[in-house]
Amino acid sequence: MRAQPGTPRFLLLGGSGAYSLPERTLGLRLGTRRVRTPFGFAGPVHLYERDGFAYFFLSRHGERGYEKTAPYVNYRANVYAAKTLGVERIIAWSGPGIISKRMRPGDLALPDDLLDFTRNRPRTFYEGRGIGFLRQFPVFCDAVRRALLDVRAEERGGPRMHKGGTYACTEGPRLETPAEVRFLARAGADMVGMTLCPEAFLARELEICYAPVAYLANYAEGVREMPYRRGVLFEGMLVGAGEGRVEKAKNAIPPLAVAAARALEGRGRDCPCAVSMERYRRAGVIGPDFRTWVSPPGMRKG
Repeated sequence: MRAQPGTPRFLLLGGSGAYSLPERTLGLRLGTRRVRTPFGFAGPVHLYERDGFAYFFLSRHGERGYEKTAPYVNYRANVYAAKTLGVERIIAWSGPGIISKRMRPGDLALPDDLLDFTRNRPRTFYEGRGIGFLRQFPVFCDAVRRALLDVRAEERGGPRMHKGGTYACTEGPRLETPAEVRFLARAGADMVGMTLCPEAFLARELEICYAPVAYLANYAEGVREMPYRRGVLFEGMLVGAGEGRVEKAKNAIPPLAVAAARALEGRGRDCPCAVSMERYRRAGVIGPDFRTWVSPPGMRKG
């Protein structure tokens, strides 16, 4: 499906809990699209309108619940579908566990760096090709991050926001062991989750601006001494009083993201994300149609 003039250029990519938001948090739903890509079907892409602003929304893990764990999300299909629909900017949410002593459940964070410890996920659109050697700095789009910070600064009250931090992405679906969390802390991680890799890198490969908003959902294993609690959320890695704060932080993400996207609407994209493949264009290796850049499964070159 090709983008049409005047269609939305922004995708809100929902993470954990995106399937259980209070009614009207996202605005008014206008329709749903299923996009078939060379990598299979993307998740359903919904068209929403909030306060007169139209945007796309995709729930990464499912529509009715946590139907698909992080290792089995079709990241390539989702990002490819976004590009097909004309999306230029993605704000993605994630619910990582806390490693840093500065953070607490129910805070928001805007990560500014990544540690990738995933192992078995397809991680590029350019399998078998001589392209995709891309610098990962800044890791996330500075323009989108600035817009998010500006909007948050104008708000009163609400969850505390951390302006940076390193997000370690693990394979999952299991949670990390105490030794793994100690290792990640020594490596410089402030939080640990399972969804931003390879998603962020795939967006860069297709020249889409990408920035995450994290709501801090629980403590990572061993950060605090917390006994095992049978049958409760995270089996006891979140104290009961923290659940309400976490829920409020999650629900604060859509209005924050949409306000930031609205502030960016109509602005040119003067950022490295928008021209990440320019070297290959200038060399004549790729053309203007991104569909000719990718290597569909089973079509490896050379």
